Amino acid sequence: VELVESGGGLVRSGGSLRLSCAAFGFTFGDYAMSWLRHSPGKGLQWVAGINWNGSTTYYAESVKGRFTISRDNDKDMLYLEMNSLESDDTAVYSCAKDWTPAPPSSRFTLSYEYDYRGQGTQVTVFS
Repeated sequence: VELVESGGGLVRSGGSLRLSCAAFGFTFGDYAMSWLRHSPGKGLQWVAGINWNGSTTYYAESVKGRFTISRDNDKDMLYLEMNSLESDDTAVYSCAKDWTPAPPSSRFTLSYEYDYRGQGTQVTVFS
């Protein structure tokens, strides 16, 4: 299993970024996926999740209404559209593979447990 993130960068507060995650080594469309982020002050936190076919999505309260998770199973790609970025969004963002196609909503918490996770891409939001 390999997960490779891209799309991070430096962005002004209020701006937007789109992150991508390329998946290799497993049948991407068979599993739910998530985005997590890690920052020095907050540790590793779950951000957003999506079930195997994209019909159901979940978001942490801190990003609800600003971030959108999506997937393209034909291309084995996961995306995170981030709008209205704030300084608190500064972190290394990584994608993670679940071990089931459709986890119950109760599993999508800040301390979400995953199967595999990529190395991540840095997002820095400045004022």
